[in-house]
Amino acid sequence: MVAVVVAAGLGRRFGGTKPKPTLRILGRAVVAMAVEGLAAGGCTDAVVVINGKISHLFRAALVGSPIPVITTPGGDTRQQSVAKGLEVVRNDPRLSTAKVILVHDAVRPMMPAYVIENVIDAVRNGAVAVAPAVPVTDSIRLVEDGDEGANAAFDRSRLRAIQTPQGFDLQVLLDSHDKMAAQAMDFTDDVTCCERNGHSVTLVQGSRMGMKITEPADLTVARALWRVRASLGHHSGRRFWRQWRQERP
Repeated sequence: MVAVVVAAGLGRRFGGTKPKPTLRILGRAVVAMAVEGLAAGGCTDAVVVINGKISHLFRAALVGSPIPVITTPGGDTRQQSVAKGLEVVRNDPRLSTAKVILVHDAVRPMMPAYVIENVIDAVRNGAVAVAPAVPVTDSIRLVEDGDEGANAAFDRSRLRAIQTPQGFDLQVLLDSHDKMAAQAMDFTDDVTCCERNGHSVTLVQGSRMGMKITEPADLTVARALWRVRASLGHHSGRRFWRQWRQERP
């Protein structure tokens, strides 16, 4: 079970001088927490796609990882960075034999282990492109052609917010990425890449704990939630995340 962890983004929306994946939550780097969560969910290896200009920050952050980690420089876009990580998997004699591959955003460091397990199980049971999803809870309005004055209510009950890690049959993901690159087509996430190449997308229940750290306020929330973990006295990430099995969207 190999995971490609995307950590090469510049984080322009976040600001600051350090990339988001190397920031710390109660002393632990965000990217390290993401890898630890993947390990707790069943991953055996990780390929972390990084900003090569500051590789020393990532090497320091990933010391002591519970699973083997390979780092590789990313591209100019998330799509290119995932492709770089997939190339490492494709060319590694051991990793290329994986039946299941996950693609995960490093800035989702608190995804519960059981969600990761469910993604992996869905692929093992025959799905080829799987994503965790949560219902949209905000009221939604549809804006026509960018005109804020022309808007209408939209039924949110049919909407789902998509998270990572997303899980795939390895060959399906490799083939889909290759075809999209050959056609110079863009996509926002990897299940969409597979969908555009004729494959069905399967959704599993995600978690509000799988929040994405995009802005400084998100990091504040993440730190507060992780303090709860510390106060409960859980030293195992797997044990802690089991506490959230009964959560509701």
